[in-house]
Formats: sequence, structure tokens, C-alpha cells
Amino acid sequence: MRIAIIGCGYVADQYLNNIKSHPEFIVQGAFDQNPHRRDEFCQYFSLQAYPTLEAVMADSSVEMILNLTNPRSHFSVSAAAINANKHVYTEKPLGMDMKEARLLIDMAREKNVRLGCAPCSVLSDTAQTLWKAIREGAIGKVRLVYANFDDGMIAPKMKPWSWQTKSGAYWPAKDEFEIGCTYEHAGYFLTWLAAFFGPAQRVTAFSSCQIPDKGIPVDQMAPDFSVGCLEYNDGVVARVTAGLVAPKDKSLTVIGDDGVLFVPYLRNDQESVLIHRDTDYENLQLVERLQIKIQAKLEYAAKRLKIPTGNLGYYQRYPMLKGKSFQPAGSLKFVDFFRGPQDMLDAIKNNQPHRLSGELGLHIVELIECLQYPQKFNYHKEIETTFPAIEPLI
Repeated sequence: MRIAIIGCGYVADQYLNNIKSHPEFIVQGAFDQNPHRRDEFCQYFSLQAYPTLEAVMADSSVEMILNLTNPRSHFSVSAAAINANKHVYTEKPLGMDMKEARLLIDMAREKNVRLGCAPCSVLSDTAQTLWKAIREGAIGKVRLVYANFDDGMIAPKMKPWSWQTKSGAYWPAKDEFEIGCTYEHAGYFLTWLAAFFGPAQRVTAFSSCQIPDKGIPVDQMAPDFSVGCLEYNDGVVARVTAGLVAPKDKSLTVIGDDGVLFVPYLRNDQESVLIHRDTDYENLQLVERLQIKIQAKLEYAAKRLKIPTGNLGYYQRYPMLKGKSFQPAGSLKFVDFFRGPQDMLDAIKNNQPHRLSGELGLHIVELIECLQYPQKFNYHKEIETTFPAIEPLI
């Protein structure tokens, strides 16, 4: 399938690194509203540079658009692509609010084109393994989930605006701070929960801005901490949090009647899924959990260096499902951003629904709006959106 990239920013490098593992895609070219950034990116990756967005849409050879722009441009770029009768896979979120997301779904349906939305880590070996363990009743009935996406106090101390990709793109600090870490990151765990437990039914949430001065001028500062409780069918409750204050913690814990499943790091597509088949929770104190997280990170480094590692204390590894091997997005980012576009392409060829549907993207938009701006809903909301059931890969 011939594709074009719109948006040559920080994440675009990572997509292009992944594409080596997906030979069915041919990149026709790229466009960015910043001509210097566009030319820098295209030169680095040896791509054609489109002069305008209209030129991309007028290229009849392009079948799919990868919308890698900043979130506030997602709607306009996706709408232009749909109107040009092209399939769209967009970075998260689908839109900045439910109105934008719904309109894109309606447009795609009218034009009979596919609309998909990142993140795609729910298609990773780790997520699929965790899902299989839940389906097989490895820990009995699931009662509670703890999902964390804390990035640490990156600003102002770490000066993230100085981070740069190999092609020359800087991390979009101003945009990230104005959009908010919940809009940017909560989708990573919300899509997993959607796959495992279906649509959320209710959300109760709180958010705040704990560090109003992050070191650079911004037009507005979004909340840098959010926490919420999501209620699912069958009594499952998930406590979720996203932030730029607490120490880095991107873990997910699933608690059942007969044990605990634990993923220490959500942003590794081949992270081990750990299981403790016992309800003796006195042995699962904070120190033990921290030990496991540290051990998992050491194992990740040791695996790359081919160094043997020790045991995992009270946890054991759940048998890992192995998908296709892939070229990582970066040396420190063992993820495959192209799993989503690949799933869409496979679905098109087989005339089947793709997993990361527009309806799923709309549902995630409703949830993240509740989490980041709960005051709009008096801190509690009955969720109105739903989506087609997501089928496991294996």
C-alpha cells in the first residue's frame, strides 16, 4: 500500500524506523507545514517532499495517510484525507473532543474509507499475552486494575525541549504542555482496558496542574496530573493515572480472586507478563513491587546485551505469545508504531473490520476528556460511547 506522511515531527522518525519491518508499505513522500522540517526529514529518509498538503491529497497513487501532526491538527488533516478518498491512520487522539471525533467517523463512513487511531500497543506481544491470561482465568475473576503512566518530573529539570531525533526534530514541549499528558498518554492503557473489558460505563476523576512553570513560555498549561476510577461491566474497576510529576511508572497490575498479573513497563512491546498465583498479599508489599520493576528494567537491558539475569521473587513469567519480529522504533523504544497501520492493511485485504476503529478512538476521546477535565462533568460521567468488540490476535 502506498502511503504519505503528514507531520514530520518527533514521532515520525520512529514510524520510519519501524517501517523496515513492514515491506507492504511504500512511502510516496511526506509533508510538514514547516518547510525546513519537511526538507530535513525527507532528506534524512530519502523521501519525496510534497510542496503543500493539497499536493498530497491530489496524488492519486497515495492510498493511506499517516497523520502524525500535533493533536490540534489531527481533525483538519484527517478530514482533508477522508475528503480525498484516502484511508487514514492518525496519531492519538482521534480529535480534541467528541464532536471532532464523531464527525470524522461519519465522514469516513460516507466516503467508504478506513479510519484508525493510535496507539497500537494493544496489538503488542505483551498486551496480547496479558489479555490471554485474563481470558483463560489465570488469576480467577478480575476485580481491580491499577494502570499508571507517570513520566517523572521531566520539566523543567530535564529540559525536554532539547531532546532531538536523528533527523533533527525537537520534542514538541510547548504543544505537549498545552495539550496535556493525559490527552497524550492515557490512550496507552485505555486501549488495553477497552480490549480486555469492553467499553467503560462510568468515570469518576480528578486532575490538577502541580507544576505551572515548566521552564518555557506557553499559552496555557494543561493539567499535569490526573487520576480516575473507570467502571466496566462485570464489576471490574480500574484506577488510572497519568502525570508529569511522580517518578516514572508505566506499569499495569490486574488483581483477581486467585492472584495478580503485572506488566512492569507498558512501553516495551515484548515486556514480560508476570503472575503471582496467590492471594497472600502481605508478600506483595511496595518494596517487592519496586524490586520487580527494577528487575524488569535490568532484564530488558541484559537481554539486549545477552547477559543472564536472576529470579523474579514471588512472580513467575506467564508464557509469552510471540508475534512477528520487528525493527524497534529506537534504541530505547522497543515498540512497533506500525502495528496499527499493518492491522488496517490486513483488514482491508481480507475485507474485515480493523481493530483500532474510529469508534474505539471516539470512546478513548470521551474517557480522556473526562480524566483531564473532570470539572466539565462535575467529576463524574456516565459514558455514552461504545465500539465494536476487539478481536485478539491469537
